[in-house]
Amino acid sequence: MLWLGLCGQAQVHIFKGNSTFSSNILYTWDGKHLYKGNSTFSANILYTFDGKHLYKGNSTFSANILYTWDGKHLYKGNSTFSSNILYTFDGKHLYKGNSTFSSNILYTYDGKHFYKGNSTFSSNILYTFDGPIPVAILLQVL
Repeated sequence: MLWLGLCGQAQVHIFKGNSTFSSNILYTWDGKHLYKGNSTFSANILYTFDGKHLYKGNSTFSANILYTWDGKHLYKGNSTFSSNILYTFDGKHLYKGNSTFSSNILYTYDGKHFYKGNSTFSSNILYTFDGPIPVAILLQVL
């Protein structure tokens, strides 16, 4: 499984923009669930991730699979057919569809920030992280 950053932290926060102020926490990741805001209450679970499948809410039922992650591609639903590839990740850039052409770069990741487009300018920072986030989860906050 591909993770952004280094593993080991129990809770990771996703902040809006170039900030680590608690008032700018949009989401909290606990290693299995993505929660709304600075919360780990089960009522605030948005998604569950088992390393391969992303489920809606606090579920691991196959009927609730939204996406499948293979370490490089995010697929729609419970599929690994190339026709269902939504995004490709090369470790630094996130591309639209099954592509690694620079013209298809949607976002750039530098280890701490997620930027819009093929950029690492601070003015293009969309999110800041204080720990590792799986790509499949990260894509849900975009």
